[in-house]
Amino acid sequence: MMKIPAKVLLIPTHDSLPGGFRWSAVKAGIKASGNPDLALAVAPGGANAAVMFTSNQVVAAPITVGREHIAASGGMVRAVLVNSGNANCATGEPGLAACRTSCNAAAAALGCTPQQILPSSTGVIGVPLPAEKLTNALPAALAALGSDAEAAVAFARGIMTTDTRMKTALAMVEMDGKPVRIFGACKGAGMIGPQLGPPHATMLVYLFSDIASCPEALRAALAPAVEASFNSITIDGDTSTNDTVLLLASGTSGVELNEHSFAAFQSALDAVCASLAHQIVDDGEGVTHVVELSVTGARTSAEARQVARAIAHSPLCKTAWSSGDPNWGRILAAAGYSGVQFDPATVSIHIGPYPVFERGVRSPRFDEAATHRHMQQREYTIHFDLGHGTASSRFLTCDLTVEYVHINADYST
Repeated sequence: MMKIPAKVLLIPTHDSLPGGFRWSAVKAGIKASGNPDLALAVAPGGANAAVMFTSNQVVAAPITVGREHIAASGGMVRAVLVNSGNANCATGEPGLAACRTSCNAAAAALGCTPQQILPSSTGVIGVPLPAEKLTNALPAALAALGSDAEAAVAFARGIMTTDTRMKTALAMVEMDGKPVRIFGACKGAGMIGPQLGPPHATMLVYLFSDIASCPEALRAALAPAVEASFNSITIDGDTSTNDTVLLLASGTSGVELNEHSFAAFQSALDAVCASLAHQIVDDGEGVTHVVELSVTGARTSAEARQVARAIAHSPLCKTAWSSGDPNWGRILAAAGYSGVQFDPATVSIHIGPYPVFERGVRSPRFDEAATHRHMQQREYTIHFDLGHGTASSRFLTCDLTVEYVHINADYST
């Protein structure tokens, strides 16, 4: 079962936070709840960046502007400006103007170019974003900036929408006798089926490190970390219009990301991303069971991922999991329509330690009652072996409950 690595901390402490960053969150009046809805992260000395955005062809204004800014600045970022409660998507030219207005205001206050501000938004699609609320709240956000754990926690909470708890993870790795730290904060509980690509209810992920690196090296580390974590989870299979994963490096540790330090940094980054990805699924809207799909025996890892994704997205599988129903036929059927060619006679399926399907038929060892009891756990693994090769894939998903329907039936009203 995919577990949070022991070396990853979940709650920020002053000693665990990377240098070179300051955070805050304030109330701008965007959320009807009155909760903090404008989060700000600033790198006073600047930070190099790598970013991956949603692959949805319908994108929010901050994705369009963010792509422009990253390209224009050459990957240099001074601040990240996040509003929650409004996705600023499908809002046309006024939405783009609102995004640029808020970036211009932040840049003027920080003494940098607008292209060094990366915007993000999350919330309801199609509602005009009141830029004046962001610009009016900016002075308070700037005044509240801090580099301590309280400020980092405020940032993590300020980006939440339907999340029930903040999601953070931290790791430290020793390089050349010096500590290098990574702090990650994210939000996401619904509209989670990320398919992130290179730059060219939503999941927003912000990763801060004090390593010194050029954007190219950061991209080389970020891509595999994302593929194994955020691109390997789903709650409902919906790829958001706003998905963003941003990695910033301030350089204050004095340790360079190079061929000697890369493996250690990659391991720490992978661990932080894996923890955040798990927290997203575990806090999914209405989730009562977290299910890891372990697909083995594939010809290629891409085919294993394709089978896992089909099972993970199946409403029939997900509703069966909500009640602990060991209906292996739904799992097999989902794999069958995945588009991957296989012979059912070579397939075996285990739910936890219990065999349910072997060599084309129900397993003679199938113990329905024991399997049902196992599926009452909060987390368990389904192992699907194709019997055709040595490639594999792990994918994290969850059940589908009535609570999820209630949350999303009433979300915009």
